[in-house]
Amino acid sequence: MLELTIMQKIAIWSIPVLLAITVHEVAHGWVAMKLGDRTAEMLGRLTLNPLKHIDPIGTIVVPIALLVFGGFVFGWAKAVPVNANNFKNPKSDMAWVAIAGPISNLIMALIWAVVVKVGYLISPSYDGIGQFMVYSGFAGISINLILALLNLIPLPPLDGSRVLAAFLPSKLYYYYMRLEPYGFFILLGMMFLGVFGMIISAPYQALQAFILQLVGL
Repeated sequence: MLELTIMQKIAIWSIPVLLAITVHEVAHGWVAMKLGDRTAEMLGRLTLNPLKHIDPIGTIVVPIALLVFGGFVFGWAKAVPVNANNFKNPKSDMAWVAIAGPISNLIMALIWAVVVKVGYLISPSYDGIGQFMVYSGFAGISINLILALLNLIPLPPLDGSRVLAAFLPSKLYYYYMRLEPYGFFILLGMMFLGVFGMIISAPYQALQAFILQLVGL
């Protein structure tokens, strides 16, 4: 692929990033609603309008900074509010709410792979709209796989921690969730030390290869 300017990269990554984080949060809220908690719906967060979900730092500053300085691109949106007290089985229901986000990202990664395939088909010479679709499609695959794998790490407050918590006894659950105020800083440390990259590298490559194979690429 051709070397892109910063503005070209922003143009290519903007839609995939906004969709990835928006659908991720809406998936949480939608499953919560199905399980009895309508908090997100009442606050107007069950919408694909990205303006309802944008976090200035996580949605704009961090992704653009990563594009400028290199490395993998990721971001986050404002968390959809969920009130577990409205669930019949709070621990297990929260696990379903949590896993909905990463699952939505995996589905979107597959959709973006189809976009790549269509881009190649409509533009064999690899130019024009076809080229844009291919670049955006690969960006969509990347951001969605990274978000899915990142959130599956069992570190509070990431989604994986809610899934693991459903299987913990009450006492261990209490101590485990006390990590939540420090989770973001632990994650930053993992990224700085390269631990995060080592954790997700193999599953990322395997999932990407599998998805591309599914669409015949």
